[in-house]
Order: sequence, then C-alpha cells, then structure tokens
Amino acid sequence: MQVLSQLSYSPKFNIVGALNITSVKTIVNYNLDALSAWGYNLTTMILGVHVSGSGRIYQALDTAKALGCDTMQIFSRSPQTWRNGIHLKPEDIAEFKARRKKCKINPVFIHISYLINLASPDPRLYNGSIQAYIEDIQEADDLAADYIVTHMGSHKETSEDAGIKRLVDALDKILDKTKGSKVGILLENTSGAGSWLGYRFYHQHKILKSLKEKNRVGLCLDTAHAYLAGYDLATKQGLEQMLAEIEEMAGLKLIKLIHLNDAAGELGCHHDRHDHIGQGHIGLSGLKRIINHPKLKNIPMILETPKSTEDSDKENLALVRKLNRK
Repeated sequence: MQVLSQLSYSPKFNIVGALNITSVKTIVNYNLDALSAWGYNLTTMILGVHVSGSGRIYQALDTAKALGCDTMQIFSRSPQTWRNGIHLKPEDIAEFKARRKKCKINPVFIHISYLINLASPDPRLYNGSIQAYIEDIQEADDLAADYIVTHMGSHKETSEDAGIKRLVDALDKILDKTKGSKVGILLENTSGAGSWLGYRFYHQHKILKSLKEKNRVGLCLDTAHAYLAGYDLATKQGLEQMLAEIEEMAGLKLIKLIHLNDAAGELGCHHDRHDHIGQGHIGLSGLKRIINHPKLKNIPMILETPKSTEDSDKENLALVRKLNRK
C-alpha cells in the first residue's frame, strides 16, 4: 500500500493543502437487505431530525414518525451528565424496538454524550470517557441502533498529534471491548473551536490509518461545522473541493450520515453555531446543492437546526423536501 507521500500541513485558518494521498478504503456498508426489510424505498431521500430524548426513549420514535421522518438521531441518556450506574429498563428497550419496527425509522443514530473526551490529556477524564463509551455502545446494541455519532475530542492545548494518538488508543480499546457489537462509530467533523480535533479531514485520515480495526468506523459530515471550519459550502467550487479532499483522505463511501445544518457564523470563524435551513451563511442554494449532489444524495440526512418554536422541525423538514429534486 502506498503511504502519505506529501501533505502541505495547512495552518488552522487555511484549509487548502496539497493532497497526494492514497485513501484509506475500508468501507462500512449499509446492510441494504436490512433497510429493505424495514420498509425502505432505497431510491428516496432518507431524512430525519435530532429528536428530544425527554420522556421515555421510545417516545422519540412517535415524534419522528409524526414529523414524517425516515430516520432519526437521539441521545440515549442526558448528554450533560455521566451515567452513574443508570441504565435503560429492559421493558423500555423492548418497547423501543417494537415501535421502531412499527414506525419504520431506520437507520437510528445515537449521539454520544458531550462529557466524553477521548482525546483528553487528563487520565481520570480519559479513562472515564473510554468506560462510558463502551457502556453507551453496549446500550446502543441493546436498542439495535445502527451507529453512534461522536465528536473527536479536545486535546486541551497539548497538541493535535498527541490528541489524535490518545483518540486512536481509546478507539482501539473500545472496539476491542465491543468486538461483538454491530453498532458502528461515526467520526463527526467539527468547527475547530478551541482545541477540538476534526476540523480538517486530515485528522480523520490519520485516525483511520492508525486504527487496528476499521470495519465499524465511518464518518458523519456536518455541513455547518465544515463551513465554520473554512470549507465554503455556499459555493459549488467549495463543495467540490471539500468532497475531493474527503475522497483523498478517507473515501466518500465512509460517510454514513450527513448532519444537514445551515451555519450561523461566518466562513472559517470556528464558532459552532447552527442555523435554520436557508437562514444561515450556506444558504438555500448551497444546501440545495448538497442535498442533490449525486455523491451525497443517498446518504441519510439529519437536521440539528434550532428548535426556536414548536413548528421549527416541521418547517425545516418541509423546506429540505422542497429543495430535494425529484
């Protein structure tokens, strides 16, 4: 296998670099038979939202169904607290699986807790994050969820390379401890605020290249984060340049989820702020281009747009469907 031969190691505020890399081509494939079994028409858009986890976890499925969602993302527990020995009740898990089949919500994505930091230099937080992640995957497995979506962690002003190494070591342990699981792990790109990893796809390349076991690891592409990190998704050229970079760094086939969000901040500002569809700096034309791009069109899309009113999700979903060409 050819290895990295040249990379212009671009500074944080300049994404553009010279790419001459043979991609990591490990592919996490959707089980198309499973999708069909859930009642999917694989030629249509797979669209959903991040649904509130308030109440019983299975109630999120009713909310998603009422919104006309095909797929959904949830927190399986509070994202701002540690588990502290609390787990879902067996009867709630059984009801979740039964309602999911009835509602035909597929795939199901679970977003990892915000407290988890697999790149932390603090031993207590680092080891606690690994254990919490393992427990979250085990619970996602019980729910028959398809993927866990994870931010790549903050190196806390040590160095990006050191943070990436800690993240790789953590993922190796997690994947080994959950080797019987069918739950995939999706690495989400970030806006690059503070010391967060993942604002350049070189980070994903380096992680994928270093992992001992890659079969369960894929990517989540967040459009707002990409724009805020410096990828100009408001223009056709910017979108094509980003897709070419992802193809070089990891392979577009590794993208298993798109977080379809507009960006409330300026291009390259690195502040993580989402906006309603068409009301941010990516804009309607930019998002329409993303939604209908032939290389992205069949990938599930989840909205994480603001919930300013009770109708916000309904309005954003309707607009995305309108932008989706038949």
